[in-house]
Amino acid sequence: MAQDNIYATEQTQVAPFSFDEEVVAVFPDMIERSVPGYTLLLPLIGQIASRYAQPHSRCYDLGCSLGAVMLALRQQIKQEGCRITAVDNAPAMIEKCRKILAQTGGTVPVDLVEADISEVPIEQASVVVLNFTLQFLPPAQRDTLIQRIYDGLLPGGVLILSEKVIFEPVELDNLLVRLHHDFKRANGYSELEISQKRTALENVLISETIPQHQKRLRQAGFASVDVWFQAFNFVSLLAKK
Repeated sequence: MAQDNIYATEQTQVAPFSFDEEVVAVFPDMIERSVPGYTLLLPLIGQIASRYAQPHSRCYDLGCSLGAVMLALRQQIKQEGCRITAVDNAPAMIEKCRKILAQTGGTVPVDLVEADISEVPIEQASVVVLNFTLQFLPPAQRDTLIQRIYDGLLPGGVLILSEKVIFEPVELDNLLVRLHHDFKRANGYSELEISQKRTALENVLISETIPQHQKRLRQAGFASVDVWFQAFNFVSLLAKK
């Protein structure tokens, strides 16, 4: 696994973060060292998907990156006739994801799609996963996407939404941010790397509070919205239709 040292050297001007070839090359290391609980989260998402996947339905991984969630779904879904659609708008991500998929086993068919997740039809879906994806979408577009997902889900279908969130009061949020930075230090990131990565993500990754997410999901029509996973300021919600 190539090590993430993108921000190890001081940069005169830190460019906004993007999922380019440089990030793709180190992405597995980057996300494991940056997102608390990530390695535990993946198989648990697969476990939830295995419970809610319906025969002859589609399961979506929206913003699939290198396909970690897609592979977890493929390993655990056993229902007859299921098909997985994995979508990402970064050409470098899709290209490498395609190579990874070709090297792994599994009987569930997978369609890899290079596209904007806001434009991909959601049809006959029983499981949809947004794993740290919505946070990169402009806030003004989020309501529409969530509504489209809800409308494309079968009765009894679920959305698994993982996000970096903001907490209230501000004292709690500050504590969780500090703990997150401690996590990154423990995983070998320097103060310079933490600072420059934070600058790169400013105005690119826009977090919301859990109540904001819950309100949006309920307004779309979801019957229940529950937090099922949390590691510091990273959470995952399960929304059921």
